[in-house]
Amino acid sequence: MLQPGLTTAQRRIYKAAIHLFAEKGSTQVTVRELADIAGVARGTVYNHVDSIEDLFEDVAVHLADEMNHRILNAFRQHPDPAAKLAAGIRHYVRRAHEDPAWGDFISRFGFNSVALRRLGSGAPVQILLDGIQRGQYQVRQDQLSAVITMAASSVLGAIYLVREGLRTWRDAGSDCAELVLRALGIPADEARALATAELMPLPEPRR
Repeated sequence: MLQPGLTTAQRRIYKAAIHLFAEKGSTQVTVRELADIAGVARGTVYNHVDSIEDLFEDVAVHLADEMNHRILNAFRQHPDPAAKLAAGIRHYVRRAHEDPAWGDFISRFGFNSVALRRLGSGAPVQILLDGIQRGQYQVRQDQLSAVITMAASSVLGAIYLVREGLRTWRDAGSDCAELVLRALGIPADEARALATAELMPLPEPRR
């Protein structure tokens, strides 16, 4: 689900766009291709899409906002920032397994789109800042941008391993979460425990 308030036609167009962008690895998508995959008339696509470039950014914004919203809602009341960070990382990797088009889209365009970089500037930043402010991580607040880049690169790497069939989402997600926590200064035993704890489900997307 990309955004509440979208029409049925818009949802179909957006889902088709995610599939095509991920498959091609570029925005070189035609209106005919969109219409065919979405199962709508080309006129319907023209009515809802100003340009393919705008559609790409719009889809990327919605993907980022939806995932950040779900993660923040799921762990809003959890008292431990490190546990929230570990769970959030694992949910990104799990989503890439359960929704292949989403995973391929994020993997291909994660560092290329300003809109997609919102994935690393929403829920993850809030969770990281919370841990830094509580003194839970052995990093300075002025290192936040470097920490975000490190964590985001690790998650994208884990997603790549899953999408290529090299690791299961459970193993890739847990290893990624454990190593990120250890890089932040969490003791090895604690990092491992947090990275392998039972993973509670995310709330359903907003409708």
